[in-house]
Amino acid sequence: MISIFRNNTPSWLIFIIDLVICLFSVLMAYLLRFNFSLHSIAKEDLPIVLVIILFVRIITFIISKSYTGIIRYTSSDDAIRIFLINLAGSFVFFLVNGFTWYFQGRIFIIPWSIVIIDFLLTTFAMMGFRMLVKMAYMEYLNPTKDKSNVIIFGAGEAGVIAKRTLDRDAGSKYKAIAFFDDDEKKVGRKLENIPIYRSDKISEFLSTNTIAHMIIAVQKIAPIRKQQIIELCLNNNTKILTIPPVSKWINGELSFKQIKKVKIDDLLEREVIELDKHKLSIDLADKTILITGACGSIGSEMVRQLAEFPHKKIVIIDQAESALYNLEVELNETFTSAKFEFILADIQNAARMRRIFEYFKPDIVYHAAAYKHVPVMEENPYEAISTNINGTKTIADLSVANNVEKFVMVSTDKAVNPTNVMGASKRIAEMYVQSLNKKGVTKFITTRFGNVLGSNGSVIPLFNDQITKGGPVTITHPDITRYFMTIPEACHLVLEAGSMGKGGEIYIFDMGESIKIVDLAKKMILLSGLTLGKDIQIVYTGLRPGEKLYEELLNNKENTLPTHHPKIMIAKVQEYDPIEIANSVESLINLLSDQDNNMLVKKMKEIVPEYVSQNSVYEKLDI
Repeated sequence: MISIFRNNTPSWLIFIIDLVICLFSVLMAYLLRFNFSLHSIAKEDLPIVLVIILFVRIITFIISKSYTGIIRYTSSDDAIRIFLINLAGSFVFFLVNGFTWYFQGRIFIIPWSIVIIDFLLTTFAMMGFRMLVKMAYMEYLNPTKDKSNVIIFGAGEAGVIAKRTLDRDAGSKYKAIAFFDDDEKKVGRKLENIPIYRSDKISEFLSTNTIAHMIIAVQKIAPIRKQQIIELCLNNNTKILTIPPVSKWINGELSFKQIKKVKIDDLLEREVIELDKHKLSIDLADKTILITGACGSIGSEMVRQLAEFPHKKIVIIDQAESALYNLEVELNETFTSAKFEFILADIQNAARMRRIFEYFKPDIVYHAAAYKHVPVMEENPYEAISTNINGTKTIADLSVANNVEKFVMVSTDKAVNPTNVMGASKRIAEMYVQSLNKKGVTKFITTRFGNVLGSNGSVIPLFNDQITKGGPVTITHPDITRYFMTIPEACHLVLEAGSMGKGGEIYIFDMGESIKIVDLAKKMILLSGLTLGKDIQIVYTGLRPGEKLYEELLNNKENTLPTHHPKIMIAKVQEYDPIEIANSVESLINLLSDQDNNMLVKKMKEIVPEYVSQNSVYEKLDI
């Protein structure tokens, strides 16, 4: 038996078995046709009919080579092929009957009922034989008792495809035992002989059965509903899998390898933001768009989203050589009709930036270039001021000088009541940008949001790396919280805010509820299939220099005004004297030549009185 499954069945043996099936089908057709009692005429004709049918079947099998396939891998394509081969043979019988009718005195040598019954029996018997061999082979490779139980959420088309993918993939070693669905009309029925249960029975089912995985097989599921299901599974130590969008299936067919583990992003995902594409298309049409920091997490996604709208040219600026090259390769492959210009340059280089502005004459500037790592900037105030303040000043001044229509700055929640050098540098940049709003035709717009999932320096990649290495997962404080947003969502809102901005506004985004980092880490550990305290540990390392326990989106002196977009608000901010801000920023930049960190930070605190250092060597300056 083992050798049968290890070796391919010889083609000649399959050929003989197929002929035996044909012989059996003819005999069975006669017995059925004559109610299991053959009269004398039928007995006389049977040998001739047998010879004709078997001869035709042999010819069609040889011509089509139907016996050469590897039957343990029989597919729906093979079934269709068998159907067509037998149909062709039966058509020959039709011609034979026509011949005997015309030349032998209106006699059909093969009764029509025999032709039909033989065709059906032969086709189904040949298919059945192959499917039995395939099922026996799959059972031999993966005995049912050794397979892990899987349940599927979604008893629709995607759910059926997911189940069939499991069945088809002999190496999966999984079997689907239940479907769950929110649609009450489907509950109580069976899908491919598997029962469909109400979705509110998931928790009970998980607690009373050993389930290895749940596959979420709903293409358009609300993020909140998806999060509820994932939480249920995590609470019952069940791993969660999800199938990709249909657009990512290979040749329109789902592969088992494409069924992926759910990521932490799915637990933080929110409803898709609908952009006003019509207005954006009008605003961006025939415009040259310049993006600084275009190879960063936010900048590169901004480029991808802008490339889908009509434009004259997108000028991409970044100082990271490898990142710029990689982005150029990606964009040229993905957006063949877009017009890109890739420039390796540092925004601190005023002469270089001036040449770029004068040559390309941008209409819209998205300023995403910045240093953003809090601990690194706390140790390097010089670089924070050089890039985040002086670099921003350079780009903003050139926007005014070259009559740029709009300047959209990407800021951060760390600019609110800053406790670190990085946050203070971004707040000063915000203040300077706002002060320029009435200086020329350029409309200066600032967007402010919290952490983005998957960005460079985010805790998500750090935790993933630590979990992969077996831990420990390091967290600075058990009570630390942060706001999170996905990169595409953040960029959607930046585009929308930039489009609606009239100049001078600071737009803040609805970040949802703040999340405890320790809860985030625990969920990532569970999603990885590990047990906290057994497989991996969490270690608290203490707050880093300049780090806050809680992030804010608004200054104490600020409040918000609503906009037409439910997730975008306008911060009502304190207005500053433009001349005073310009002089203060100029004085700060002049201090760079001395490279005295204490003097630099002291001046930053003078410009931003609410800047009070935490867990930092600069706390002494607040006394």
